[in-house]
Amino acid sequence: MNTDDLIRQLSGANAPVRPLRPPWARALLWLVLAVPYVALVILLHPHTPEVAESMTDLRLVIEILAALATGVTAAWAAFASTVPGADRRILWLPVLPGSVWAATLGAGCLDDWLQYGAEALALRPDWDCLPPAILVGTLPLISILVMLRRGAPLRPRLSVLLAALAVAGLGNAGMRLFHPGDATIMILIWHVGVAFALTALAGLAGKAVLSWRQAWARVQPRGYA
Repeated sequence: MNTDDLIRQLSGANAPVRPLRPPWARALLWLVLAVPYVALVILLHPHTPEVAESMTDLRLVIEILAALATGVTAAWAAFASTVPGADRRILWLPVLPGSVWAATLGAGCLDDWLQYGAEALALRPDWDCLPPAILVGTLPLISILVMLRRGAPLRPRLSVLLAALAVAGLGNAGMRLFHPGDATIMILIWHVGVAFALTALAGLAGKAVLSWRQAWARVQPRGYA
């Protein structure tokens, strides 16, 4: 078999591949899927008078906006991490809003400590937060992982970590809308600590979620091992 015949045979066996949308467009599509779901969970959850009152707290508003911005930029970065040749600077986008998010939580904890002393640092289980936190994050997490699997697993752990951070930011913003509470150490542990613990675990499991074997299986033509 000469070279020309080999090239024709190989090219003829390949299935057509549709290019992926740009990372920002895929992040926007994910938000179109995830935000209405989170909004529905918020609307179906019982509200208390303190929810409306808490929206007058500038620090809480900044915290929610920073968490939401962290989720959006982390999703953009996650999708960019699966595109060969994408600008690596995009991966740093979540750093600024994430820092603001952490700073608002830290400021709230400091204010409570100055006001209530050591009592503000007491750790009390808040099991009421767990079911809605899981519910808020379920669909966004599943959808972003499914979308990531269409890209190239260049940095699987980083990609999944950024995806989990995106879900954590979006989920925490939603949680604070119907479960405002106050910015004590408990909010830091339950709302954010658990979210970031899951983010770290997701990062460690990145290669199990995204791998070249899975990517190759999606584009491999029939009849080839």
